[in-house]
Amino acid sequence: MAADNLKVLNALDVAKTQWYHFTAIIIAGMGFFTDAYDLFCISLVTKMLGRIYYHVDGSKKPGSLPPNVSAAVNGVALCGTLAGQLFFGWLGDKMGRKRVYGVTLMLMSVCSLASGLSFGSEPKSVMATLCFFRFWLGFGIGGDYPLSATIMSEYANKKTRGAFIAAVFAMQGFGILSGGVFAMIISTAFNAKFKAPAYEVDPIASTAPQADYIWRIILIVGALPALLTYYWRLKMPETARYTALVAKNMKQAAADMSKVLQVDIEAEQQKVEPAVEEKNSFGLFSKKFLCRHGLHLLGTTTTWFLLDIAFYSQNLFQKDIFSAIGWIPPAKTMNAVEEVFRIARAQTLIALCSTVPGYWFTVALIDVIGRFAIQLMGFFFMTVFMFALAFPYNHWTHKDNRIGFVVMYSLTFFFANFGPNATTFVVPAEIFPARLRSTCHGISAASGKLGAIIGAFGFLYLAQNQDKAKADAGYPAGIGVKNSLIVLGVINFLGLLFTFLVPESKGKSLEEMSGENEDKE
Repeated sequence: MAADNLKVLNALDVAKTQWYHFTAIIIAGMGFFTDAYDLFCISLVTKMLGRIYYHVDGSKKPGSLPPNVSAAVNGVALCGTLAGQLFFGWLGDKMGRKRVYGVTLMLMSVCSLASGLSFGSEPKSVMATLCFFRFWLGFGIGGDYPLSATIMSEYANKKTRGAFIAAVFAMQGFGILSGGVFAMIISTAFNAKFKAPAYEVDPIASTAPQADYIWRIILIVGALPALLTYYWRLKMPETARYTALVAKNMKQAAADMSKVLQVDIEAEQQKVEPAVEEKNSFGLFSKKFLCRHGLHLLGTTTTWFLLDIAFYSQNLFQKDIFSAIGWIPPAKTMNAVEEVFRIARAQTLIALCSTVPGYWFTVALIDVIGRFAIQLMGFFFMTVFMFALAFPYNHWTHKDNRIGFVVMYSLTFFFANFGPNATTFVVPAEIFPARLRSTCHGISAASGKLGAIIGAFGFLYLAQNQDKAKADAGYPAGIGVKNSLIVLGVINFLGLLFTFLVPESKGKSLEEMSGENEDKE
């Protein structure tokens, strides 16, 4: 008996879109909402941390985090995420998706809270405790990637599965948006209550003592969405595909899905065991896996790795863009709280105009034109726009042409989100066998986070001016922004080429994609 012919799995594949689908999207999506809020909100407050803890008396510019501290504060969560993706991906296949799912959310909630309560009177102790808790916050966030994707793919019907998984991922856009909006509200309220002069007027008074509460409140609030959905995660039944194909409990799978789908499903215990035994004959490091899924895993890991190098390199030119178009004036002309407001407003506008629309274009079209076409198109346009920014870079630096630069920049990241940033998340949850699905998604996601670390920090050093005297304080000379953009264009083109290793899963069942529905030859 092939896995594809099991009534419970067939019932899931052909089920009409029901309320439980949307419930699953919200429960899984709120994890990603929290993920995005927690990962991106730190960039809203790093300038303030520099002003509060690294002020230098007599300096013409406000205090800023030293390069090594800045890298640690911004990057430690990415390192934790990478570790969490591998660990919880593996654990999700060993213990079941549901049993591990609540743990990741609780870890995120506790560490969000603890991050905001980072203690100590000296800068070193505050930054050390902040980095410690943000690593474990990232560890929890990492677990959410493979578990949410796998759970959603195993709950969905085959007709709209891509849109459902992409909708979970698209909640990231709302998380980034909410972080920016909340930071604007908090900074506006504090600025009205505790008025302070600009730094150039009074360097000491420009950072009000109460400013220390702002960054803490912004970080702590990240715990709320996770806590609100914790109960519902615990109430979710284990996915039928895990229960039937991995745990081999067909009776429980049929009972769980009968409640979810509100139909009677016959348990086929006598039929499932030979099928499951037959399909469980090879593991992740076996020759059979290498032959059947080796190229697929190479495709999902390389495309996600290359995409995230380009995607997380955006901090290279964000500060220049925001300053150039007047969204963020020179730091010395603002007080600490106003600077938070300006940075939050700029990030909110970028999210509103570029990030969020890109995600939802993918949700709308992924089951119409397919994953392969969207990913190929996304990498193609990212390559085109990166080269269009790079080769005439001197042209874009002139004041009259800055708006054109912003448009090109926004389009690059629109096609990242309406492209590989979404599809690299969706596809690994669809093409691997049930018993290895979470692990393979975790490996693919961890590969992406490795790319993110290279993109965020490798290029921060690489993009420095070739003249060391003109490089940012504390950084060595690099290859310059123009050459960095050319390298990123090449990386996007490589992503386009590696996309050809990834199969199209539109309209196919998970068992059809993974080969679990093939009868024994």
